[in-house]
Formats: sequence, structure tokens, C-alpha cells
Amino acid sequence: MIIQTRTMNPPTITKRASADRGHADHGWLKAKHTFSFADYYDPEHMGFRSLRVINQDRIAPGMGFGTHPHRDMEIFSYLVEGALEHKDSMGNGRVLYPHQIQLMSAGRGVTHSEFNPSKTEAAHLLQIWIQPRERGLTPSYTEWHPKPESDTEPKILVISSDGREGSATIHQDADIYRLRIPAGQTVTHELKNGRGLWLQIIHGAVTLADTPLVAGDAASSEGPGLFSIHAQSDTEALLFDLR
Repeated sequence: MIIQTRTMNPPTITKRASADRGHADHGWLKAKHTFSFADYYDPEHMGFRSLRVINQDRIAPGMGFGTHPHRDMEIFSYLVEGALEHKDSMGNGRVLYPHQIQLMSAGRGVTHSEFNPSKTEAAHLLQIWIQPRERGLTPSYTEWHPKPESDTEPKILVISSDGREGSATIHQDADIYRLRIPAGQTVTHELKNGRGLWLQIIHGAVTLADTPLVAGDAASSEGPGLFSIHAQSDTEALLFDLR
């Protein structure tokens, strides 16, 4: 599988292997950190463009994060398995289920809590932080839920700066796609000049150019072109297109 571009040379792809991520085991919480976070510090992995945090969290039944503050960050959770209960100082109280997204703009300050409401099943999610285009915004909260007719789409826009195609709105020039690619199929994404691509694999295995990726792996590129993502097995992933 190759990357097709308008230039003679394909853009460089940088792999971030799952095994190289930071790890934290708090008993009730098992986390893997793609970028530096909390006690995990790696100056070579502080983020990618406006993308600052990708934490893959597994939360034990009945456990979670107590009320804590955030500010000046766009924070979203993508639930993979189980359920996640959210409460915040804006008055929102929701339970998130698999393949749903909650997006909170912390702006000039907000507090929230996140718990696994199940007494028997663990919760598995990705928590992602993106730096907003400006500080001191009014805090806000929104969600994205897949529609029945589009839930099996191999590539669907879930977050954008303008809310097009029914996506949740973020205060940053960022397009985020959910990929659910059946084994043997390929999706493409065209990256414009001046933008960066980050692909985070949740389940399955794909080939991006000559780079194989499996669950937990990621790959990035800052070269424009048409990227082909070929699924070796049924795959779930998030694709970030960032200014």
C-alpha cells in the first residue's frame, strides 16, 4: 500500500508505537499516554501541532475521576467500551456509550467529574486534549452521537471547527474523523499543504504507506498528499487533520 501525492517524493511518516507510550497503573485506572502527561515526561513527545493529549484509559467498575478543574483546553472523550458518566459545573450530566463523543471547551475555567457507572464492566475510552485557538473562551459542552444510517460508515467527520456534516464543534482548526474500516477495505484522506495528519489506531491493524500499524500505534505526517489507509483486519481509529 502506498501514499499517492502530487510531488515526486512521498511525505515522511513517523510511527509512534504502542509499546513506547507512557504507562500508569493506579489500580482502578490503567492508562497509556501517547504524549507527556502527569508523571510521564518525554521531551520528544509533548504533542503534535495543537494536539496535546491522547490518553487511552481503562477505568474499573464504579471508579473514576472526582471533580477537578480545567481551563483553556478543548477536551473530548471517545468511548470504546462500557459507559462513562460526566458531570460538570455548567450543569451537564450525561452518560456516554460506545462510539459516542463528549466535547467540553474548558475555556476560562470549568470543573467536572467522570465515572464508570457500571458495577461490573470496565470502561475503555480515549481522552484527548486539543489546544484552542484562543484563551479565555466561554466554557461549553456538546456531544456527537452516530446516526443509525451512518454508524457503519468507514470514515465520518465527528469534530470540526464549523460543525459541518453534523459534527461537534471545536475552537480550533481541526477536523477529526472516526474510522471503522472492514478488513480488506481502504479509505483515503487528502492532507492539504500546511496541515498535519495524526492517525491513532484503537482496534485492528492497517497499513499506511509502508508502515504497519496495530492497536495502540499511531502515525503522523506533515507532508501534503493523498493518504491511503488499508485495513488488514476490522479496524477502529481516529484521524486528526490539524492546522
